Amino acid sequence: MDTTNTPLGTGTIKSGNGSDTASAAAQATRGTFNEMKGTAQRSAATLRSELSGLKNDLDALVNRSASMSDDELTQAHAQLMAKFSSVRYAAKGIASEASRQFNRGMETTTGYVKDKPMQSVAVAVGTGLLLGLLFKRR
Repeated sequence: MDTTNTPLGTGTIKSGNGSDTASAAAQATRGTFNEMKGTAQRSAATLRSELSGLKNDLDALVNRSASMSDDELTQAHAQLMAKFSSVRYAAKGIASEASRQFNRGMETTTGYVKDKPMQSVAVAVGTGLLLGLLFKRR
């Protein structure tokens, strides 16, 4: 919105049609979505690499377990459990980050719906009609 001073400097005049707010909300939603997508991709890649390493270590342990002594097996078991704990910790971190980002998206969406209730209803009705037409064809 544009804000200009009155001639006497005693107040402000605000002009704008509300599209600035809708545009800002849409940009914020897109930014939140892109941030969530990037974080999820990085987290998934990290978890995949940790799981792959855990699987490789487990395969190697199984292959050489017949020739290992009890002490070596106990030590290998402890190392494997430490890696498993690390992967479990990473998975919990990913889950909590996903939950945080989901809640942030819900807050953004709720804010938009509160600011623009009629537009939100129109979008919901349009989406419902479109989905109804698509499912009716099948």
